[in-house]
Amino acid sequence: MSKKILFIEDEPALQETLTTMLKSGGYEVVSALDGEKGIEFAEKEKPDLIVLDLVLPKKDGFVILEHLKDNEETKNIDVIVLTNLEGAYDIERALNLGAMTYLVKTNHTPEDILKKINKKFET
Repeated sequence: MSKKILFIEDEPALQETLTTMLKSGGYEVVSALDGEKGIEFAEKEKPDLIVLDLVLPKKDGFVILEHLKDNEETKNIDVIVLTNLEGAYDIERALNLGAMTYLVKTNHTPEDILKKINKKFET
């Protein structure tokens, strides 16, 4: 059974590139372009992993992380933050809210991101 990944990202080009790579890697991908849809899809789809941008329309990634971790049904879903925010405060805040990994977009290629996701699902 393939693993389901929810990708919450408002940049269409990155959304398309990473979604294509994830699907070719055998993952089922659900995409959300804003924070409200991201929360809705997380609760409905119960993904195995969420890749989350922090700068989003409607609800930002910090609000989403808080919501997910406070919700009994979604609190155990692993979250990888993928964002352009690289300040120490943002990194610490996201990790304290429950993100398992924090990746800065400019420091990682889509291939790097796919490798990190693959590694997470290795048993």
